[in-house]
Amino acid sequence: MSQFLESLKNRRSFYALGRDVKLSEEEITELIKDTVKNSPTAFNAQSPRAVVLFGAAHEKLWNIVEEALKPLTPAEAFPNTQAKIAGFRNAYGTVLFFKETDTVKNLQEQFALYADNFPDWAEQSNGIATANTWTALTAAGLGANLQHYNPIIDEAVAKEWDIPANWQLRSQLVFGSKEADANEKEFLADDERFRVFH
Repeated sequence: MSQFLESLKNRRSFYALGRDVKLSEEEITELIKDTVKNSPTAFNAQSPRAVVLFGAAHEKLWNIVEEALKPLTPAEAFPNTQAKIAGFRNAYGTVLFFKETDTVKNLQEQFALYADNFPDWAEQSNGIATANTWTALTAAGLGANLQHYNPIIDEAVAKEWDIPANWQLRSQLVFGSKEADANEKEFLADDERFRVFH
């Protein structure tokens, strides 16, 4: 089996994450930068953006999420929500993934024939960069899970980290040391997902 396929199989959602990480913040940051830069984008748009949060900044993000969810969650359910958020806060860091929207608009204007497709292609590019980063972190020995608390945290995140107005938050990739195994993964039958013709 190829090393690439092995990496894909090892990329799982790890929710019990800690801070027993051997890589330095600089090494992790370079890994994320290299992965995003080398992830393909339609028309070489390079629209994915990433903000890496460590330490107090990482904890601040999850405080923002908790504060945003409190008025939206029934009081009796909020302790479970707090426990879930605490799990993310206990991790080592978070990558915020954004879509840079001006590039998408410019391409729509330049290539009118494909204008309707560029927003979808930008989302695909963001997904590729996110999945590749997740896989790269896994290959480096870290665990991760992907969250989507946008748009309820968008304004607070933009204010806290001076995010440009043309960066649209798409996801939050939480990472850290693996403190427990991932759950078993089930797959649909191949005949439900694939077709091959000759």
